Amino acid sequence: MWRMAMTLRLDESLDAALTQRAEREGRSKQEVARAAIAAYVDHYSKREMLDLLLDTELPRYADALERLGK
Repeated sequence: MWRMAMTLRLDESLDAALTQRAEREGRSKQEVARAAIAAYVDHYSKREMLDLLLDTELPRYADALERLGK
């Protein structure tokens, strides 16, 4: 199922925080890191889609939005 291996280098404080979080959740550090990366990618992918949508659609409705703002 997993196809890519990678090395993640963390400073001591971040490694300690990751270790603590994993222990609290009863998961491995790898599982916690993988979930964090997935959440990051999902968040920024949605943000990029929203920015693109606003850049393309907002000008279409600029006049109506300006009138509503008055």
